[in-house]
Amino acid sequence: LRGLLTRTSVPKDVVDYIVYGTVIQEVKTSNVAREAALGAGFSDKTPAHTVTMACISSNQAMTTGVGMIAAGQCDVVVAGGVELMSDVPIRHSRKMRKTMLTLNRAKTLGQKLSLISKIRPDYFAPELPAVAEFSTSETMGHSADRLAAAFGVSRVEQDEYALRSHTLAKKAQDEGLLLDVVPFKVPGKDTVTKDNGIRPSSMEQMGKLKPAFVKPYGTVTAANSSFLTDGASAILLMSEEKALAMGYKPKAYLRDFVYVSQDPKDQLLLGPTYATPKVLERAGLALSDIDVFEFHEAFAGQILANLKAMDSDWFAQNYMGRKVKVGAPPLDKFNTWGGSLSLGHPFGATGCRLVITAAHRLKKEGGQFGLVAACAAGGQGHAMIVELYPQ
Repeated sequence: LRGLLTRTSVPKDVVDYIVYGTVIQEVKTSNVAREAALGAGFSDKTPAHTVTMACISSNQAMTTGVGMIAAGQCDVVVAGGVELMSDVPIRHSRKMRKTMLTLNRAKTLGQKLSLISKIRPDYFAPELPAVAEFSTSETMGHSADRLAAAFGVSRVEQDEYALRSHTLAKKAQDEGLLLDVVPFKVPGKDTVTKDNGIRPSSMEQMGKLKPAFVKPYGTVTAANSSFLTDGASAILLMSEEKALAMGYKPKAYLRDFVYVSQDPKDQLLLGPTYATPKVLERAGLALSDIDVFEFHEAFAGQILANLKAMDSDWFAQNYMGRKVKVGAPPLDKFNTWGGSLSLGHPFGATGCRLVITAAHRLKKEGGQFGLVAACAAGGQGHAMIVELYPQ
């Protein structure tokens, strides 16, 4: 948030509202949007709320802000997302929590000693957060493995795509294209000045890794999965009229968006396939009109399965109720500055990165329309059309 204020020089008191997305909430800052806004120096008169929608939480934050502007409630909204994967809340077991809460209400020493005597060693086993579906108890990695198998995506294809992501991200970083990274001083460590998860490897090295989820025959490994990382993002949203009146030249329009949901077991990660044709129809565009594609890379197998599903008339007809396929995005327009596999995936923050990267790529490459898409836990998904502001 401070980085956004520095980059844009927007007066703090002009911001009407702040919306932030996050996934693994810290109880002490359950409305992290408000606490972060106060910490960044925004006016205490500026309302703020937090949303959660798994990996598309900051997408939801942005579109919530767009809706508030479109409804005439606000002129200026700051949206973003945050995730602190290096310090996630770890809970006591339910048995221990229940005992401790009961102990807190005990009035006599005898009652307290009686409760304490009932505590057993297994009460102390902690509950760790898991990237797993509540409805199916299946981890997302298992879902990715099954999805890759269902669409015939091989281990080699996944490793090749992951290597592509890291190689393109390193090239973009070296060429100074990843412009919106704000340096951050980590307490007790050095200042982080750039994304530090970009590690181009080799097919030989990647091939040595064992399956991470479905053992021993799975194809999803640590190398072809997005890694968990800390991260935060912020984006400034205004009505065009307000932006021009304040002397700003906008980067891009958020032209249209959709949210979708489907079966959280077999189709958990197919959100982009379902969302893409819908958002194109809403915007009156064809796939061929899109100059830049920015899709969230949860797993290489997930990306490749989506591309195969999008390019399948059979899938469109049997699962989507459509007569013809939407078609697969051409790879020369697809995530050409890297993606979540190489840049990392701080759950709540990724959506804004996708949108801003799309805008910067459109400007750099002289395109007009970008399409952002992402899958999310719960079998949900999102797609958005970004249009470059006339230069």
